[in-house]
Amino acid sequence: MELNNNSTVIIGGGFAGIEIAKRLLKNDYRSKVILVDKNNYNFFPPLLYQVATGFLDVSNISYPFRKFFRGHSNFSFRMGELLEIKPEENKIILNNGELSYSKLIIATGTVSNYFGNENIRKNALPMKTIVDAISLKNTILDRLEKATQTQNLQERKKLTTFVVAGGGPTGVEIAGMLSELKQNILLKDYPELKDVPFDIHLIDGLPTVLAPMSKPSQEYATKSLQKMGIQIKLGQLVKDYVDDVVYIADGTEIETKNLLWTAGVTAIVFKGIPEKSYGRGKRLNVDAYNKVSGTENIYALGDTSIMTADAAFPNGHPQLAQVAIQQAQKLSENLISQSKGTALSPFKYNDKGSMAIISRNRAVADLTSGPFKHFNGFFAWLIWVFVHLFSLINLRNKVTTFFNWLNAYATKDQPLRMIVKSEHQK
Repeated sequence: MELNNNSTVIIGGGFAGIEIAKRLLKNDYRSKVILVDKNNYNFFPPLLYQVATGFLDVSNISYPFRKFFRGHSNFSFRMGELLEIKPEENKIILNNGELSYSKLIIATGTVSNYFGNENIRKNALPMKTIVDAISLKNTILDRLEKATQTQNLQERKKLTTFVVAGGGPTGVEIAGMLSELKQNILLKDYPELKDVPFDIHLIDGLPTVLAPMSKPSQEYATKSLQKMGIQIKLGQLVKDYVDDVVYIADGTEIETKNLLWTAGVTAIVFKGIPEKSYGRGKRLNVDAYNKVSGTENIYALGDTSIMTADAAFPNGHPQLAQVAIQQAQKLSENLISQSKGTALSPFKYNDKGSMAIISRNRAVADLTSGPFKHFNGFFAWLIWVFVHLFSLINLRNKVTTFFNWLNAYATKDQPLRMIVKSEHQK
């Protein structure tokens, strides 16, 4: 066990974890900073779908923690998975050892929520991690290869039919990218499939796509997706997925080998945190300073937390990257103030708006300030491109992603469609 009575341990190296570690180290925080993550790299979740569809390489959106924080003498990284927290001992149990802490910051984000349906959990294709994205790319390409080989027309149709469950930004984005794959690449790479319809279905239980966004954004996205040939079914839940059949609540059945699951997320419950500390969606209840209720020195940030103390968001903040980043910034300020014995200040979210890309030259953006509140089309697409480009973790990722996008835009193609998997994988 690593003993250190003055260690701030951060669990999770996503938006919040990276931001708070970076700011604490930059401001000569009077504590050792230990970052714990089950992976040895940070990755950029908003662009996972582009890895999954072969438009970006994994290295474009990921970067190793140790290299990123190289040169900070009071920083250390521990690759491991959190199993249990022992608040009374100021200790955490990992899958490969233990760590002591003076302050613990939980920034573990969310995992896919299958709403208790084991068939969907076992058979659907999620997209929450780098491993998910690589697996999804391999699966899509593998099934297209199989479709070129089979003479069974029903089997071929199942292999080339895609059902996307979830009409939020991720669902809309991957449906749009699949449509681009169909329009610009499919017949060039797979001329054997020229007579296959390559159906794409987008299904959501809510009455509109992009539910958190404005009505103009929802309407523009719906019309754009429909023009691209995507079949949209709203107000209906995916009930089950058995034997290559997606069952929808209204009785519709879709035969497919490919159910892409973006329909919901849930936070992670950790042993040792009192049950009463958890709120909606298994998110940790935190006060205005992001301290977990019922604890003294444990904090939670981003998607894994829910704060009702912000008057502008009495039901909690949206699970967005900007919330996680801003909470990390405020908590770092407060921890530094606390170490100096000065006053703390509560967190208030500055909502800068939201955006979603639909396809090439099509996107929507809702802004909260300025004379114009809504943009769509090419200008919104440009905003999306630059915001996401500059949100990447370092210069290398920004440059390589920019040139990949430039090439893809000019050629309507990208030569990253390789099936790469272990010999032990089927």
